[in-house]
Amino acid sequence: MSAALARPIPESRRIRVRVWELPVRIAHWCIVFSILVLAATGFYIGHPFISVSGMARDHFVMGTIKVIHFYAAIVFTLAVLSRLVWMFMGNRYARWNQFIPTSRRRLHNMYESLRFYLFIRRDPPPVIGHNALAGAAYSVIYGICLVMIGTGLAMYAPQAPVGSPMRWFAFLIPFFGGLPTARLIHHIGMWLLLAFMVHHVYSSILVSAVEHNATIESIVSGNKFVTPETLAEESEESDA
Repeated sequence: MSAALARPIPESRRIRVRVWELPVRIAHWCIVFSILVLAATGFYIGHPFISVSGMARDHFVMGTIKVIHFYAAIVFTLAVLSRLVWMFMGNRYARWNQFIPTSRRRLHNMYESLRFYLFIRRDPPPVIGHNALAGAAYSVIYGICLVMIGTGLAMYAPQAPVGSPMRWFAFLIPFFGGLPTARLIHHIGMWLLLAFMVHHVYSSILVSAVEHNATIESIVSGNKFVTPETLAEESEESDA
């Protein structure tokens, strides 16, 4: 990133805005860490690589990995569902219309954001929360997350103890085309989420370096720094 590209907001014109509420930040980090644990344990479940001497029942390696995977899946599921619920309960930066563009301004922002990511436009279009292109991408990611939850429940249902409510989710098996297909979809979904995480980190660093608005820091503190003009534009749209 060249120095000429970065245009930090002057200290005298910086306005601090609380963008990401605590539930959003908690859900975000729970999803991040649970995906990493799920990917590592899921890969091992599909391709065991730890060898132990003696009877497997004396070590319970696979069983331990599956338990970790199961509890990480619970964290992941609760975090994803709570974030979806917060799309209808949170502030305007967390709302569902930040993920599905419903206004002409958001559609225009999506186009301008695409031009920026393709290095056609020098600066990203001013926005406080998610830009429209990122929001649309996140809506796809949440869709993949729901598919991962569904396929995971479908695969676990036959293994659940007799009488467990988890067996009820066996109805999902035909929906995903059977257990082998559900397992394949689950595997592909894992790689899609990991690939998105890499891109997400890159794009966050890129935008933060260009705008100097604390994009990276905001997912910890909840605050961003914007200009009065950007804040005024966002207020006009919310009042419209």
